Amino acid sequence: MPYCQTPQAEMYYEEIGEGRPIMLIHGYGVDHQIMKGCMEPVFLQRSGWRRIYLDLPGMGLTRNYNTITDSDGMLDAVLATVDQLLPGERYCVAGQSYGGYIARGMVQKRPDQIDGVALICPMIVPQFAERDFPKHQVLRQDEAFVRAQGGKDFDEYCQMGAVLNAYTWQRYMEDIVPGCRLSDGAFLERVKTRYGYTFPLETSPFNKPGLLLTGRQDTSTGYRDAWPVLEQYPRTTFAALDTAGHNLQVEQPVLFNALIQEWLDRVELD
Repeated sequence: MPYCQTPQAEMYYEEIGEGRPIMLIHGYGVDHQIMKGCMEPVFLQRSGWRRIYLDLPGMGLTRNYNTITDSDGMLDAVLATVDQLLPGERYCVAGQSYGGYIARGMVQKRPDQIDGVALICPMIVPQFAERDFPKHQVLRQDEAFVRAQGGKDFDEYCQMGAVLNAYTWQRYMEDIVPGCRLSDGAFLERVKTRYGYTFPLETSPFNKPGLLLTGRQDTSTGYRDAWPVLEQYPRTTFAALDTAGHNLQVEQPVLFNALIQEWLDRVELD
């Protein structure tokens, strides 16, 4: 299995394709499969991209990470991985949820090396109690399907989902649940006590093509907190998708695919 040895951790990664590099970074408590599940269908329609899917410390198959105590250390591990896999190269980055927070840290630390950034339901405010998010709403559901299901995983799926049906449940079980079962809960709880960076973000504008996707029904990171951040991303498209919660890539796959494709078009044309 491919590992990248860094001072902070042995970082597991999967690499697919050739061409322009893009780093793909998942959220908290899952693993690279959540990004692979939504991004590989995008790249079936285009060539020329080298996709690098990471497992963050404490998640997936990444190992030997116990010296990390905060999000600064998580970011350092990702940047050290980039330095080894892409020495001196330019690249793009896409991050989901906490991976979006990591991506923003990468933009802050290495703006001249990054050609584009996509933030998918990004974590903007580290402290959950300080986030501005809507109440949970289920807008579409297959009632017969929902009545026939049960169990802890299904309950958690229902608690955060805006679209409940066989398709979103299958994607949840394939892309999200396996990573949840691999995560190191004790380590992640420790890091959460120092969840915010010790340095400011967006201290200068990022003038490369960007995309910021949020869900109007997202009860984890919301959509309102993301709007002020947009001022520091002058070339970033902002979308708040209706009928989409925190897993908007699963609940609105057609629109997600189209918006990611358009972002990649802008990167290639830039």
